[in-house]
Amino acid sequence: MTLRRLSGDPLQAQRWCDQLAAQAANTRVLLLLAGTATAAVPGISAAGATPESRRLTAAADAELLVLGAGHPRPHALPPLPAGVSPALIARVVVEQLGLEPLVVDAGAAVAPAVPHLRLGLPPARCLSSGAAMPPAQVERLLALGRRWGQQLARQGRPLLVAECVPGGTSTAQAVLQGLGVAAAGLVSGSLREPAHHLKRRLVQQGLAAAGLDSGAPAPAAAVLAALGDPMQALAAGLVQGAAALELPLLLAGGSQMAAVLALALALSPAAERPRIAAGAALATTAWVAAEPSSDLALLLQRIAARWQQEPLAFAAGLRFSSCRSPRLQAFEQGYVKEGVGAGGLAALWELSGRTPEALAAACDQACSLLP
Repeated sequence: MTLRRLSGDPLQAQRWCDQLAAQAANTRVLLLLAGTATAAVPGISAAGATPESRRLTAAADAELLVLGAGHPRPHALPPLPAGVSPALIARVVVEQLGLEPLVVDAGAAVAPAVPHLRLGLPPARCLSSGAAMPPAQVERLLALGRRWGQQLARQGRPLLVAECVPGGTSTAQAVLQGLGVAAAGLVSGSLREPAHHLKRRLVQQGLAAAGLDSGAPAPAAAVLAALGDPMQALAAGLVQGAAALELPLLLAGGSQMAAVLALALALSPAAERPRIAAGAALATTAWVAAEPSSDLALLLQRIAARWQQEPLAFAAGLRFSSCRSPRLQAFEQGYVKEGVGAGGLAALWELSGRTPEALAAACDQACSLLP
C-alpha cells in the first residue's frame, strides 16, 4: 500500500486498498453537486473570489471534469485568489483511467451544461438560519441515497463519491458539532487560512436558532435539516445503502466527507456501524492532511470516539512542487487544497499502480491547456 494511512486499523486498511486496487479501472464515479447560501457569507470560502462567482463553481467544475481542459466550456471557471480548480486533477485521473463520471445535481445554484442527473431540489439556506433544508427534502435525499447505494453495490463495482459544494466545509463543521463532535478549529477549507472564527460564529448561530445548542447530540436527520446541505444527505444515504454488500466505497474528500461518514454512522443502528467503518474509506490530498491550521486526523479520532468505530482514511501522495505551472504551485502554498474528488481520485490513481509523479506531470500538461 503506497497511500498514507491517516486513520483505521492497518490490516483492515490494507485489505480495503487491495480490494479497490483490483478493480480500480472499474470504479463507478459519482460527482454530487449542491449549494448552500452559506457560501455567500463574505470571507467564508475561496471557491470563487466573490459570492456571485461561487454560484457558478459547481457547474463550472462539473463541466471541466466531463469536457476537459482543452475544450470550450459553457461556464468559465470562477476566479480564485490563487491556484486552479481541483477539478483539473479529477479530470486527468478519470480521463487516463478511462472512468465515466456521473454528475448529479442535488441542489446546485446553477445547473451544469453537460449531461447530468438533476433532482430538481434547491440549494440549502445558510446554516446560521438553523433551518437549512425542509425535513421532507432531507428524508427524500436520504432515501434516494440508500436506494442508489444498494443498487450500485449490487453491480459489483467499487464506488467513488465526490462532491462540489461551495461553503461545504462550513456545513460540515456545523453538522459535526450538531452530532456531538468537537470539530471547531479542525475543519479545513478552500481559503489559505481556514476562516475558523467566522465558521465558529455561524455554527453557534445555527445551533442556537435550531435549538440544538444545549450540548446534547440531536437526531442526525434533524441536524441535517437544521445545518446541512443536500450533498451530505444524499452521500450519507449512499454510504448506508452500499454498506450491506461490503464493496469498497471511497469518499473522495476531506472534512466534508468526514461529516458524511459521521452522518452515516449516526443514522445507522449500532449493529450496522462496523460494516460502514469497514467498507467506506475517506481519501484526501496531502495538502489537507498536512495543513497546519486544521487537523483531519484529530477530527477522525473524535468521530471514532463518538461512535466507537475508527474510520478508514488515507492521504494521496500527489504533490506539485516540481510542476512548472504557478497555478499548481499554489497548492503547495496552501491554496485550494481539495475538491471535486481530487484527493480520492489521486488515491485511486496510486492504487491503479501509477505514481504520484506521473499524475503531477499530467496535471502540469493539462493546466497548460486552460485559458
